[in-house]
Formats: sequence, structure tokens, C-alpha cells
Amino acid sequence: MTRGERRRRAAPAEGVRAAERAARSSAARKGGRIHRAAGGAALAVVVLSLALGLSGRWLLAWYRVRRAVTLHSATPALPPNSSSPAVAPDLFWGTYRPHVYFGMKTRSPQPLLTGLMWAQQGATPGIPKLRHTCEQGDGVGPYGWEFHDGLSFGRQHIQDGALKLTTEFVKRPGGQHGGDWSWRVTVEPQTSATSALPLVSLFFYVVTDGKEVLVPEAGAKGQLKFISGHTNELGDFRLTLLPPTSPVDTAPKYGSYNVFWSSNPGLPLLTEMVKNRLNSWFQHQPPGASPERYLGLPRSLKWEDRGPNGQRPGQGQFLIQQVTLKVPFSVELVFESGSARVGRSQALEQLAGSRLTQALENHVEAFRERFEKTFQLKKKGLSPEEQTLGQIALSGLLGGIGYFYGQGLVLPDTGVEGSEQKADPVLFPPVPLFTAVPSRSFFPRGFLWDEGFHQLVIQRWDPHLTREALGHWLGLLNADGWIGREQVLGDEARSRVPPEFLVQRAAHANPPTLLLPVAHMLEAGDPADLAFLRRAFPRLHAWFSWLHQSQAGPVPLSYRWRGRDPALPHLLNPKTLSSGLDDYPRASHPSTAERHLDLRCWVALGARVLVRLAEQLGEAEAAADLSPLATSLEAEAGLNELHWASELGVFADFGNHTKAVQLKPRPHQGLVRVVGRPPPRMQYVDALGYVSLFPFLLRLLSPSSSHLGPLLDVLADSRHLWSPFGLRSLAASSSFYGQHNSEHDPPYWRGAVWLNLNYLALGALHHYGHLEGPHQAQAAKLYSKLRANVVGNVWQQYRATGFLWEQYSDRDGRGMGCRPFQGWTSLVLLVMADDY
Repeated sequence: MTRGERRRRAAPAEGVRAAERAARSSAARKGGRIHRAAGGAALAVVVLSLALGLSGRWLLAWYRVRRAVTLHSATPALPPNSSSPAVAPDLFWGTYRPHVYFGMKTRSPQPLLTGLMWAQQGATPGIPKLRHTCEQGDGVGPYGWEFHDGLSFGRQHIQDGALKLTTEFVKRPGGQHGGDWSWRVTVEPQTSATSALPLVSLFFYVVTDGKEVLVPEAGAKGQLKFISGHTNELGDFRLTLLPPTSPVDTAPKYGSYNVFWSSNPGLPLLTEMVKNRLNSWFQHQPPGASPERYLGLPRSLKWEDRGPNGQRPGQGQFLIQQVTLKVPFSVELVFESGSARVGRSQALEQLAGSRLTQALENHVEAFRERFEKTFQLKKKGLSPEEQTLGQIALSGLLGGIGYFYGQGLVLPDTGVEGSEQKADPVLFPPVPLFTAVPSRSFFPRGFLWDEGFHQLVIQRWDPHLTREALGHWLGLLNADGWIGREQVLGDEARSRVPPEFLVQRAAHANPPTLLLPVAHMLEAGDPADLAFLRRAFPRLHAWFSWLHQSQAGPVPLSYRWRGRDPALPHLLNPKTLSSGLDDYPRASHPSTAERHLDLRCWVALGARVLVRLAEQLGEAEAAADLSPLATSLEAEAGLNELHWASELGVFADFGNHTKAVQLKPRPHQGLVRVVGRPPPRMQYVDALGYVSLFPFLLRLLSPSSSHLGPLLDVLADSRHLWSPFGLRSLAASSSFYGQHNSEHDPPYWRGAVWLNLNYLALGALHHYGHLEGPHQAQAAKLYSKLRANVVGNVWQQYRATGFLWEQYSDRDGRGMGCRPFQGWTSLVLLVMADDY
């Protein structure tokens, strides 16, 4: 049909259609109102639904955030004000600043801090090297505590080039504010053959963190007579730096003095502030001697504050006294509590000079007697050198206890894995933490899974210290039952942590090693421990419940560490930091279908300990709730079904995995991960090492288990895990053995010998070596050989370097990683004592 014909046919009907359009228009106006009303209602429903959905999701997200940064409501494990001088006067003062070479502070949110810096004058051109904080690469060392009882005294030796420093302290109880204490710092040449005795400056300082009062009393030529002060927690007190003496015959020595007084610039900036004020030359000229120049602080006691508005409210004060003199010499600093002086006899007026010497000797003798009574190394036939190693291991751990206070950064658990990366971190409430630290130089802060191992040693020495530490860690529990694995609290701690490690993720767990000392408490049955555990039980239960639920795996009774790194192009194998084993090889392609063997074993141990604890405390409801889980997790049939890899002959992780992964160089990209054939598939992960041993390490296997023998064989095979220096973290036969995880990330848990896992292995061998079964003799024989290897190598490396190390090479035994590492490497003491 043509366009013209269509037009013609349309013409006669135009009037009719016009009428029809008019009719439809009228009807449409009437019906339109109805349709618009219905459509509007439908739209309103949709908008309301969307609004409710969005607001519901927003409310859920807000709720998760609030719970992440809300402290748990259970009664605290420690009594109120447990750190105050009124409740715990003997622990109020301590060497609770492990990151400085020598310093003390109070267990308080706004503490009074004291510290020591030193410098050898003229040793290098320009400003002398100022020593203050423990650093890996500053050339100081070896250093560490020869004696430290964790409570009332300590003696530390520090080698710094041609100098040998000895720092000592003694506390004396009395009054209502934590008592008195005294320091002695002795500086000597390393060798008696030194021709020219160096000129050394010591810097003694005191820092307040708020409204505390410091009133220095000026003497002549920059010397302070004393410093008076007052705080709410300490009451009145006085600090006095006594005149220097010869360490040999206590004869007086001539010293030159300088002083500096200003507002507190912030604890991380103290060293830099002192360096900047060492800008004037002075002369040191003892009577009858030639003058020597030295760089010093200002000599007059004048308040200095370079800030635009003067001292800010609550900023605090920084007061430092410099004394410069020729080595050898000793200087003593005495702190006297006003309340302790009241009613004290004249004979006990000041803990200094010969009285301090006698007090130190008494403490050393008491320490040695108590050490032998506790660990019986001499009785067990260990050499004097090995006994010394044990004392140093214990003292270094106790001397590394710190008190921290502040707010951490937390990424809340959004409920959707990986989505927290897009969220902003929020501040956790201000909390205190009393804890040992892994390393004074590199890790001077609290680590959750390290602390359980630390407390195994400390508990044998002083159960009260362990109760204090566990109570503080359980005080970090949030409303969900989560505890952050790394605690960065306060400015001093934060200044030493790379930004990427500041934020803790509330979806990520850590091995629940705090349950190891809890299990020992149960075995020992000390009434004080049991009373503590009764108060702590609700928090322990909440922590375990969170671990069990939040880390649940893809099938019943399986578990998976949340927070594995994604499969990034530059990573050989994505890390699992939450496991504590960092770069230990897991499934090559992370997925939600993974099953992690070590985590399942940790949960099984936790269930076992919680059930025993609940039963002993009469917590019938909790025991009934936990018992079925504990029974199921300890059933070897279930463990075998999920984790026994018959094709590998060992227990293993399960996940999306291929061995065909390598790092290969690419132009302009460096080393890049390349995945070859066969492609990844769901299978057991071929990574023989510490993880493979976990059912054995945590003693979850029966003595007659058919899998115990194969594990002992693998453990004893030098082609796999056995080395002359301890058990390797990863088998020498593994394709990942000794491999970098990225171009700039050397192997960590890929072959090196670690003391904490060797301690667990020795404990398991000791356990199975004393139980009847087909593998009893083999376990006992391996125990003796492994114990000798571990103790022998730690001692050899200590004798060669003066340090305990983070890890040891499986190839030649040398110490590796950071040092000193007197955290879990101090477990060598319990190994020597056969105490598991």
C-alpha cells in the first residue's frame, strides 16, 4: 500500500477517530487519577522498602562498628584499680619501658617516667651518638639483663664500642605510694689496656605526662641539688642525683653538669630534642688536669618552651640532668617517696652507697637460690654456663615486661569478608596492658600469641605476674569476644610501628596461646590461680566462643583463618598473618573453602581446656555446652576425615592449590608470580612442616594412634624436619623451603628453627615418651636428642654473640632475625628444666 492511498483511506474516518480520541481522553483523565494513585502507592512501597533496606544495612553496619569498639561487659578478671599503689604497691614502679636501654615508670595512664641516655664525647665528629632507645642497627651490644626478678631489682650489662655500662636498680617498699628506688649506673672501659680513657656524658631525665608538679632545686654550675615533685598517685617525692664516685674504691670523681628543662615534647621526640639542644661547647677540667671540650645542654636552669603558646594544658614537663666525666665512674639516682619517709629511722634514710651495694648483693643471692629452687638446673646436672643461660633467659623476659596505655585502631568486622578494606578504622577505647614483649629492639609491644608462650616461663617464677598479665589481656576483649593480635598502645609504642601494622582487624584471630598457662594453672591447682580463673572464666569463655564461631570453616568442625592476603602478582604464596606463622605455605589460591589444620587443633585444645576449667569451677551449664564440641574435636576419626592426606602420609591443610607456582623476573616488574600446570584444584596442601605436626604438638593423638608413628618418622628425618639445631619450620624437601615470598620478603617460617614450636614438640615427645604405646621408646629417644640439639645451639649462639635470637638457621645454627629476642626464645629455660 502506497503512502497516498493510506492517506486517502484515513480521511473519511478522521471525524470518527477524533470522537473516539475525545472519549478515550475523558476516560483516561478519570482512569489516570486511579492509575497514578496506584502507581504512586507502588512507588512509595518500593522507596520505603529501599529506605528500610538501606537503613537496616546502615544500622547493622553501625551496630557492628559499635560492638567492635565496645569493651566486653563481663566482670573484669582483675580487681578494680589493680595497678594502683594502694592495691599493688610492689608492682607500681618498674622497668616498664622495654624499648629504652634503661628507664622506669609507674603503672598509670599518666605515669611519671624516668630514663637514661648516654654519649661518648669526641668519639665521632660533630654531635656525639646519643644512646637511648634499643635499636637493631645502632651498634650497641650485646646487652641485656643478667638478673631481673620482675619485681624489685635488676642488673643489666650494655656494651657500646669501647664502653661497658652496668645499670642496676633496687626497690624498697614502704609508705602508700609504691616505696623508694635507687639506680646505679657504672661506666667502664671494655678492656684495661685502653690508653686514653674516654669522656662520657650521662643524661638522667624525668618526664611528666599531665598536671604533675616538678620543682628542681638549682645548685652551682648546672648541678641540681634535687627535684621535688607531687602527683595524685605518688604523693610527694624527691629525686636526687648523687655525686659520681670511682667504682673501685668509691672515691669522689669530678663531674661537669648541664641541665635542660622544658615542656614535654612527646615521648617519641625526647631523643631528638636532646640532640638539638646539644649545641654548646663546654670545658671539663678536673683539678690538676688538662681541659677537654664536650658538647652539652644549657648550663642554667631556665624553663624553655619553643611552642607558639607556651606549655599546653596537660602537656607535662621534661627535666634532664647531664653529668660528664672520665671513665671509670659510677653515678646513683635516688627516688624517695614522701609517705615512705614518714616514721622511717635515720639508718634507712637513703638507699645509696654501701647500703645500695649490700641490697644488690642480697638480691642477687636470693635470686640465685630461688632460681635453683624453681628450675633445679644444677640438680639436673646442667653446667654452670647453662645455668647462667637460664638465668639470663628468665631475666631478659622479666626485664622486657612493659606497661602500656592508649587507644588502638580497629577495622570492624563488617560480616562480608574483604569488605573491611574499604572501611575506615575506628579508635578502640583507652585501655591498659601489662605484658611481656618479644623483643626490646624490634617488637617492644604486646603480641597475643607470643604472650601465651611468655607466660609459660613467667608463671613458673611468679604466678602473680602471670595473673596480672592474663587479666590485662582479657581486659582487651570487645563486646564480640575478640582480642586484637598486636597491641599498639600509646605514643611511644605507635612511633615504632610501620603504618600498615597499626590497624587491627576485628575479623582476624590469633592462636589462643593464653590457654597454655591457663592449662598449667589447672594442673598446679594453686588456690590463688583458681580464684583468678573463676573471675576470668566468663571472658575466657567469650573469647573461645568468638574464635570457634568467627573462624568456622566450610564444613562442620573445620576452621579457616580469616584475613589471608589475596593472591597478588608479586607474592609467591599469600601470607596468613593471623595464624602467627606468617609466610608458612598454605593453599596457593586463597578461598573460603580452605580448611586449616593448625587452627582446628588450636580450637580443639581450647575446647578441652575450657571444659576442664568449667568442670573444676562448677560451671555446669558451660561444661554441658562445651563438652560435645570438645569430644567431637578430639575424635581422631573426624580429624582424619578432614585433614589426613593419605597421598602425602601426613596431616595437611586443604584448599585450592597447585605446586606449580614460581616467582619469575619480568622486565620493569621485578619478580612476578607465575602459575603453571597443573592448574589449582581442591586438594591437600603439600607443605610438610610445623603445621603438619599440630595434632602431635598439641597432644591430640592417642599414644596408640596409627598416625603417630609416621609423624615421628617425618620429624626425625633430616631430609624433612630434623636438623642438628632443632626442628625446621618447613621441610628441606619442600619446594617452598628457603624461598622468598616476594622480591623483598625473605623466608621467615620456611626452614628456620623457632623455639616456641620446638618447645611444643619437645613437650609432645616428653608426653608420648612417658605413655605406654607402640611409639613410647621412639618418642623418648627423639626427646633426648632434640633437647640436646636445641639447648646446645642456643647456648653456642649466645656464647658467640651475647644474644638470644628470634630464630636459628637450620643449616649452620646461627642466630637470625631480630635480637635480643627474649620472648619465646626464653623457653629454652623450661627445656633445660624438662618442664612442659
